[in-house]
Amino acid sequence: MLDKKFHIKKGDTVSVVTGKDKSKTGTVLRILPKRDGVLVEGLNIVKRHTRARGNEPGGIVEKEAPLHVSNVMLYCGKCEKPVRAKKTILEDGKKVRVCVKCGEAFDK
Repeated sequence: MLDKKFHIKKGDTVSVVTGKDKSKTGTVLRILPKRDGVLVEGLNIVKRHTRARGNEPGGIVEKEAPLHVSNVMLYCGKCEKPVRAKKTILEDGKKVRVCVKCGEAFDK
């Protein structure tokens, strides 16, 4: 089985390009390679009905649901919009992702 490569990583700021949360931005909490999904903080909120377990009360809980990785783009803080990224090699030999429009590095 091959390891999947995604254009985003945990901790990146992304913008949703399609769906009910279109044009909203958030931080990536988790990458889900088996489902081709990402969990974005505060986006794609769904309600789950949970049963009480021990000390935890039951009820309706709101939580983030995964978004498909193709529905999010990296958000460039300098351009202030969603952008594509390309990989370049710095002078010290480190490979980083940079904004196609302005050249701002996403990997610090």
